[in-house]
Amino acid sequence: MNYWLIKSEPGTWSWDDQVKKGTEHWNGVRNYQAANNMKAMKIGDRCFFYHSVNEKRIVGICEVVKEYYPDHTDESGRFGMVDVKALEALPNPVTLDQVKTDERLNHLALVRQSRLSVMPIDAEAWRLICELGGVTP
Repeated sequence: MNYWLIKSEPGTWSWDDQVKKGTEHWNGVRNYQAANNMKAMKIGDRCFFYHSVNEKRIVGICEVVKEYYPDHTDESGRFGMVDVKALEALPNPVTLDQVKTDERLNHLALVRQSRLSVMPIDAEAWRLICELGGVTP
């Protein structure tokens, strides 16, 4: 299993929206590196759900339930999407500041490539963030 972080602006698509919908496609990604990360996602992989813009915090965990396929919102036909299912909220959302100040986590793309919307998370970082968030990895 691999681990990822997916970002969304809460005013556009929030954790609450994801929970209400249950399973939803993750569309609208137009960055090639982020798209390549989505192409690498496999069914069963886990994703942190990150609220960007004003909140800047990890708020929940999703599971990939459908692998990369064409994004119906992309008129160019170059980009795709995956489907994710909400699994659980983090009792203690993990802020970007917490990630930046923890030396064990400051190697993450969340810190080094702040505009990237889909990024890999290594297993040790996944474990640490889960612990900070109050969930069992």
